[in-house]
Amino acid sequence: MDSHRDLRLYLHLGQTLNFGRTSADCHVSPATLTRVVQRLEVLAGERLLDRGPRGVALTAAGRRFQQYAADALRLWDEYRQHTEPALTGRLTLFASVTACQALLPDLLAPFRTAYPGVELELHTGAAAEAVARVDEGSVDVAVAALPDRIPASLVTRPLTETPLVFVAADRPPVPRRITAGTPLVLPRNGLARVAADRWLRRRGLAPTTVSHVDSHEALLALVALGCGVGVVPRLVLDTSVLADRLTEVPARPALDPFRIGLCAGRGTLRTPLVAALWSTVTAGRR
Repeated sequence: MDSHRDLRLYLHLGQTLNFGRTSADCHVSPATLTRVVQRLEVLAGERLLDRGPRGVALTAAGRRFQQYAADALRLWDEYRQHTEPALTGRLTLFASVTACQALLPDLLAPFRTAYPGVELELHTGAAAEAVARVDEGSVDVAVAALPDRIPASLVTRPLTETPLVFVAADRPPVPRRITAGTPLVLPRNGLARVAADRWLRRRGLAPTTVSHVDSHEALLALVALGCGVGVVPRLVLDTSVLADRLTEVPARPALDPFRIGLCAGRGTLRTPLVAALWSTVTAGRR
């Protein structure tokens, strides 16, 4: 058990009083969060939370434990600052625009708090480039869509999963399904293109491709202009400024989902900066 991680999760839950929100914000499953609370209640010997039809509430013991957790973490952080050598240097990361906005702030916050002396250099570009950037050594770590087969030279750490969806401009006529005559805007390459091609082959369809693009964000711009139906991870759609101008087009069966995770060179895990980031993220995902 990572006692400090458990205390941080409990404090977050004590603020939100919402298992779903804390699970999403802290990148843990609801089942993991429930087990954390159960462990802390066993250690405390008292019920810390009341769960009822109106939601979650701290018990009197839960409020006392909340203060204890805050004090314990503060003292630990003060101790560590005086005993651990400061980690410094530059860590280079690559992520798509969407990953930068939707994932990196929460993902890197614990690392930034623990190692404020490390300079973070962030590169962005098309999601399809992420794994290649790590493999060629131009960045230390990437947040990437993870392929089914990972090169032996790389290691990955799954973070989340998002459905892959077809989208169209939200104005008449909105296509109700994908047919052989549906104009498509597709990624030029990458896992979204592979998944789209696989889905089309399984359905025996060869729709007209009107445009190819290098990034999900560019694809949504062309779709919003009415150029055709596009295919993107739902995470991209949900975080796009164009979301209110777009609508999903049903796909049956559903397209293969996207697994998103950290990717690093196997050899770089032995370097202090990458090892520190990896252990911080791994601790937060237990």
